[in-house]
Amino acid sequence: MGTIHLFRKSQRSLVGKLTHEFRLVAADRRSWKILLFGAINLICIGFLLMWCSSTNSIALTAYTYLTIFDLFSLVTCLISYWVMMKKPSPVYSFGFERFEVLAVFASTVLAQLGALFILKESAERFLEQPEIHTGRLLVGTFVALFFNLFTMLSIRNRPFAYVSEAASTSWLQEHVADLSRSICGIIPGLSSIFLPRMNPFVLIDIAGALALCITYMLIEINNYFAVDTASAIAIALMTFGTMYPMSVYSGKVLLQTTPPHVIGQLDKLLREVSTLDGVLEVRNEHFWTLGFGTLAGSVHVRIRRDANEQMVLAHVTNRLYTLVSTLTVQIFKDDWIRPTLSSVPIANNILTLSDHHIIPMPSLKAADNLNPVTSTPAKPSSPPPEFSFNTPGKNVSPVILLNTQTRPYGLGFNHGSAPYSSVLNQGFGIPGMGATQGFRTGFTNVPSRYGTNARGQPRP
Repeated sequence: MGTIHLFRKSQRSLVGKLTHEFRLVAADRRSWKILLFGAINLICIGFLLMWCSSTNSIALTAYTYLTIFDLFSLVTCLISYWVMMKKPSPVYSFGFERFEVLAVFASTVLAQLGALFILKESAERFLEQPEIHTGRLLVGTFVALFFNLFTMLSIRNRPFAYVSEAASTSWLQEHVADLSRSICGIIPGLSSIFLPRMNPFVLIDIAGALALCITYMLIEINNYFAVDTASAIAIALMTFGTMYPMSVYSGKVLLQTTPPHVIGQLDKLLREVSTLDGVLEVRNEHFWTLGFGTLAGSVHVRIRRDANEQMVLAHVTNRLYTLVSTLTVQIFKDDWIRPTLSSVPIANNILTLSDHHIIPMPSLKAADNLNPVTSTPAKPSSPPPEFSFNTPGKNVSPVILLNTQTRPYGLGFNHGSAPYSSVLNQGFGIPGMGATQGFRTGFTNVPSRYGTNARGQPRP
């Protein structure tokens, strides 16, 4: 028998989790209006699809896809309310704001896929144009237009309102803006409506309805059925051109990029942070868009050893909080570490070179430019390396040591290790010399010169 868990939590299924979250949103009175509009939207979509089938109009089908997009926007609005209710969790430490970004991205991409499907069907209809019945065409146009405008103007959809203003303008908005400037030059009172740019969703609804009205007139007058296909292509292109900038903007947010319009402000704030008292360096800065209008970032700040960490942290956070609402600051002090000699005994035979090994040594010409203490190129203008400050033996001149062993290329260690002080004080036995200067090394038997044996004679 296995272990019996008395208080084990029951695992919910995916449907159970979705039902629980939907009940959480439905408990808010603000969501009741959205749910009501969603129910009416489903009824309108059903009627419009039946009228599309009866009229055999692909232009009305393309316009019906805008009503389906309105349903996606209502779902996005519900997700926005759900995000405001939820608090950050250990799994989602930054909160749930990226869910509404994902909802906007998915809605705009699905609308573009619908436009591509209309373009594909329209290309097939150009080869064999069917007959179009205009009985329900005009009725379906006005029903869809009225419901789309009523939905867009009655419900404040915060995610789509932000994206429509932050994203770049579509080609339809640019052309309408040029036309609006000409009209406002004649009638200045209309500048508050048409300028600086119209709502892209309202604009595409009006433009699609106008295309369907022209289609209805031309079919009724001349039985010109090909205009239905042309209107469908026009509506699909307007849909694609309107949704594409929004999908690009939301996609960049999902990729955690830095918005271009705040890069200059962030650089200015970072320069101000680097001039704060106690701050030595600001590095590894990274800022990204967490949600619509929400920036997150992380930065590393190096401070002096005598600086107050909490004070510097408060000043850095105060400077960056004007733009970055979710900020992570890592502060570390400027701690210089000096290398120390190891006092651990060296094991015997840790290094044994055979007679056939050659020790690579630098040339004598290059050695003239080296600092005898640090083995780095000596620069008269640069200060000495840090680890040579107040180090015993740093001013000792280099000494060429002779080896007294008979083995020509032998190099070995003394058994055991000598303390640091004894190494400095003891001298190396050199023929013809008395007490020698101390040298910081653990090697006692070193050849005097590369390419010579222990007695200074050339290597055979």
